[in-house]
Amino acid sequence: MTNRDEAQAVRPLTLAWVRRHLEVGERIVRTEALHGGITAEMRRLTIGTRDGGTRDLVLRSYVDPFYVERAESLLSGEVGALTLLAGTDVPAPGLVAVDPTATHCEYPSLLMTHLAGRTVLDDEGLETRVPLLARQLVAIHALRPAERPREYVALTTADTVVVPKGADAAAWAAAIDVIREPAPPYEGRFLHRDFQPGNVLFDVLPSKPGGARLSGVVDWAAASWGPADLDVAHCSTNLALLHGPAWGLRFAEAYEEAGGVPAATASERLYWRVRSGLAFSEEVQPVARQWREAGRAELTTRAVEERLDAYVTALMDALG
Repeated sequence: MTNRDEAQAVRPLTLAWVRRHLEVGERIVRTEALHGGITAEMRRLTIGTRDGGTRDLVLRSYVDPFYVERAESLLSGEVGALTLLAGTDVPAPGLVAVDPTATHCEYPSLLMTHLAGRTVLDDEGLETRVPLLARQLVAIHALRPAERPREYVALTTADTVVVPKGADAAAWAAAIDVIREPAPPYEGRFLHRDFQPGNVLFDVLPSKPGGARLSGVVDWAAASWGPADLDVAHCSTNLALLHGPAWGLRFAEAYEEAGGVPAATASERLYWRVRSGLAFSEEVQPVARQWREAGRAELTTRAVEERLDAYVTALMDALG
């Protein structure tokens, strides 16, 4: 029997839409809000099957007015990516249904299969997870789709960077000068474009945190075509802010050790890594809040700003 209180957490029109995409004899028996997303509401729907078992689906709904306006493009990109990934070894959700213009639902929505595992943002076991992240990203970049996704977008400019209070002024000025230059040439690759620990699932035994297995990669809304270094840089920056600047530098090394091919010269690699680091300067507050809600209470906005400053400085020292 459906838990009516929990089922009502899914809006009525959306609930009816989901039910139309279930198998005959199936029913929604439970809903659960999934936390950690910035752009959309996420819910896990537990489905009772005809044989008495259950299976899970995930519902993504764009409800914020800013993202509702962009939902059709975002969902189109994600549908394209999930369709492509269905025939590969990359562990991604399977597409069930999509309503990109809210024709049937209260808000633009996507229904997909649920992957086993959970996100892991703790420091413990990181030395095991980083090589797994790197190998998975190399596998994503190795995909050669018959039809390329849209070209990547990088919105940060030298004029939009927000220098943290107390930051190393000389290092930041030099970093900003780096991205004033035109983007270096690159060989295009299939990109996740938001590949980072919050979008990767692991199976982790509580008794053996070092024995993690990567079980899924989610949130393909920004999938695009561009330089592999963009994905490497984005994940490196996330690791630097979550776990310390050294881990950002370590991920780039792990990517090469796993067979990934970054830009040929140090100056080219610096361009993409600095661009990613500077991009985070514009969104430190929501990123820090998201991580605190996920259990990293010590990651205040100020703490993340300090790590970002240390990471940008480390990049300039290592590659500048």
